[in-house]
Amino acid sequence: MEKLSVTIITYNEQLNIERCIKSVLDIASEIIVLDSGSTDDTVKIAEANGAIVQFHPFDGHIEQKNRALKMATMPWILSLDADEEVSGDLKNSIISFLNNPTAEVASLNRLTNYCGRWIRYGGWYPDTKVRLVRQGAASWGGQNPHDKLIPVTNLQPYKLEGDLLHYSIPNLEAHLQQISKFSSIAANEIAQRNKSVGIHKIILSPISRFVKIYFIRLGFLEGFYGFTIASLSAWAVFLKYLKANWLKRNATIK
Repeated sequence: MEKLSVTIITYNEQLNIERCIKSVLDIASEIIVLDSGSTDDTVKIAEANGAIVQFHPFDGHIEQKNRALKMATMPWILSLDADEEVSGDLKNSIISFLNNPTAEVASLNRLTNYCGRWIRYGGWYPDTKVRLVRQGAASWGGQNPHDKLIPVTNLQPYKLEGDLLHYSIPNLEAHLQQISKFSSIAANEIAQRNKSVGIHKIILSPISRFVKIYFIRLGFLEGFYGFTIASLSAWAVFLKYLKANWLKRNATIK
């Protein structure tokens, strides 16, 4: 099997990091954790589980993940978030692929756990991501905080079997805190690009998001969880555009 680096960025991930690292210990030749100044036991737990821990101040999800990519020394790199876990089926698929690579990049399906429930409707699954790449074949792009690993050329990804398990939202309070944080990051990105955000967008975009998640993508099949996800996703869109409008009006871009 060709050698594999695993990269993970962290900040106060003591509840997740051990599960993440242990899921790849037997397939990774090195595990690199790039921490941005955790004040909990994240670093201690990562080092105790065999990870190489590096430090850099956080200056954006995309920037930090690209920095971690450059730290990897093995021919192949698997990029993970601290709240993710490689399932047994996915691990076997990675091993099979690395024994005979037929592409420069590989994609996988991500299955998200929301408040204790695995969510398969509302557009949350299969949530296909490119995460396994040969050195130099991809870099992180997109728009903070919604980053994505993009092949440097129009490479066709090999599709891995099995799911990447994503322990995203443990409770309602955590979801509300995430919305507050991510909407501020996204709003600042919009304002920095000097994009115009009118009142019509602030009003109509959240409605469109709710309809898309709850009805078009069958979120209602998840019962009250689906309604909660659709409602809070709409709220997140509302906050993002409202904050962007406020930033532009008051010229307080940070």
